[in-house]
Amino acid sequence: MRAFRYSAAMLNDSSTPLSLLATRRSGKPRDLVAPGPDAAQLDTILQIAARVPDHGKLAPWRFVIVAPEQRAALARVITDACRAERPNASAKELESLEQFAHQAPTLVVVLSSPRVDSPIPLWEQQLSAGAAAMNLLQATHALGFAGGWLTGWASASDAVRDAFGAAPERIVGFFFLGTPAKQLEERPRPDTSKIISHWKG
Repeated sequence: MRAFRYSAAMLNDSSTPLSLLATRRSGKPRDLVAPGPDAAQLDTILQIAARVPDHGKLAPWRFVIVAPEQRAALARVITDACRAERPNASAKELESLEQFAHQAPTLVVVLSSPRVDSPIPLWEQQLSAGAAAMNLLQATHALGFAGGWLTGWASASDAVRDAFGAAPERIVGFFFLGTPAKQLEERPRPDTSKIISHWKG
């Protein structure tokens, strides 16, 4: 069987499942515009996001949809948390965080929500949350949109996390979804010869 080849001009090619996996490319949230997924499409995306390996059937993750009319409130949460945790933050940094909250037409916050009372190791539960996040992107791209997974300071802030949940939960990322305003460009990918080996025993 010949190795799969694709054209970089055909990013997020949904003509077959394999072509989508081989050409998947995130969109930069700042370049994502309307339309985003509608309510039914977003429900489909999140249903698919939940179809991941999950040892113990714990569903150790949650999805929080931030409606467009809630973006200003999110911006306040993030900038207030920054002022409290980083009193020397510059006006430019605060402005950047304000803009962060207003990107793309659709926003889903993914949380790792581990069951600490379970014998399933925390690491496995966190891996499942990462898989759910990746499935969210794959489903978004399969529906003809683009998504961007952002983390950064806001995802590591306990104060920002507390706006969505509580410890031991953690923010996996902010998932901005929409339609690319310009053509997606491929990014450098790893040289597989450097990351694949054969165990010698």
